[in-house]
Amino acid sequence: MDFISELRWRGLIHDLTPGVEEHLKAGTVRGYIGFDPTAPSLTIGNYVQIMLLTFLQRAGHQPVVLMGGATGRIGDPSGKDKERDLKSSAELDANTARQIEQCRRLLDFSPATPNHAILVNNYDFYKNMNVLDFLRDVGKYLTVNYMMSKESVRRRIEGESGISFTEFSYQLLQGYDFVLLHREHGITLQMGGSDQFGNITSGVELARKIDEAKVYAVTTPLLTKADGSKFGKSESGNIWLDPGMTSPYRFYQFWLNADDRDVPRFLRYFSLKSREEIEALEAAGDIQRTKRVFAAEITTRLHGAEEFAAVQAVSALLFDPKAGPDTLRSLDARTLASVAEEIPAPAVSASIVQNHCNILDFLSEHTGILPSRSEAKKAILNNAISINKEKIGAADAAITPDHLLHGQYIMVDNGKKNKYLVQVA
Repeated sequence: MDFISELRWRGLIHDLTPGVEEHLKAGTVRGYIGFDPTAPSLTIGNYVQIMLLTFLQRAGHQPVVLMGGATGRIGDPSGKDKERDLKSSAELDANTARQIEQCRRLLDFSPATPNHAILVNNYDFYKNMNVLDFLRDVGKYLTVNYMMSKESVRRRIEGESGISFTEFSYQLLQGYDFVLLHREHGITLQMGGSDQFGNITSGVELARKIDEAKVYAVTTPLLTKADGSKFGKSESGNIWLDPGMTSPYRFYQFWLNADDRDVPRFLRYFSLKSREEIEALEAAGDIQRTKRVFAAEITTRLHGAEEFAAVQAVSALLFDPKAGPDTLRSLDARTLASVAEEIPAPAVSASIVQNHCNILDFLSEHTGILPSRSEAKKAILNNAISINKEKIGAADAAITPDHLLHGQYIMVDNGKKNKYLVQVA
């Protein structure tokens, strides 16, 4: 596989520095991408960069993950209209540990692999460096004029909030990372999103001035939606790679429900299928099938076959009228918790169940699923009510501890479309 050719047909190239294609063809190259631990999980936006490292490794080169233990303490002004809130050292260290764990799952770090991935933390570069050394050894080589010409800095200076010296110095740190990575690890390629091009080229410039080294850069387009909007940065608005922050079910549903216009780009950015396979899917013109195939691929890759099987079981539970008690009871507690995020989930006291609550009271007074005992009785007589996917045929039935799933859930169906997962605590 030719790395640049692969990126080009996938639409993953935004900028290249001169000579990078020839450099990559001359032998095995070590290339890195930096990840600042400003959140406890990587996101789908970060996963574009993980895919870049994946394609680099598949092309026979050596990928390097640089964790920003130092730069995360400063704050990158790129793409920001105002100063970031600084995270505590403890929070950054915890985030770093979690993101390292994610990277180890997503790239091949096995020592048995000749071009196995490498992990470096830039905190190790700076933890013993004093400010005088940094100003003499690094700050001397880039003029303020040069640094102010970068878009990320210029936009902030021209905006209302301005930019602190802390964030202004970020590009010096990121740039010097490249110098040290080249010097200590022989790394000659830095990659990242297009918003990082200014910081990356500062590194290229510093390597040239400090060590007379020739290094290179590749950047990708930023991941945006068809309407031009960016993925949210809040916990609720973003798609996280951590299953505790975005459940595997919600992750899978995100791809199924994506705007049709986004699907070709998502497929090319994130699928490991060959060009021929992807183009065949596109040529078939069945966008819903393409979504299902792609959603299955990426969910299985990130969360595993077992989790994907659970996702399919949840989908069947919510959308397949043939799904019965066995499907429901096959789901573990964590998967049921994700179901509770997708459908109404009224809460009741455990004492209600322990005291063998009458079904009419349970449906009306305690859960509010139906407005009154008479409406509940009518629904039962019409054969509309199921508890844990089993029909209730008598108005004097009781809800007992035997109905509890994992000691805390009871599923109620009122007809074919109205589903509830009662939470018992």
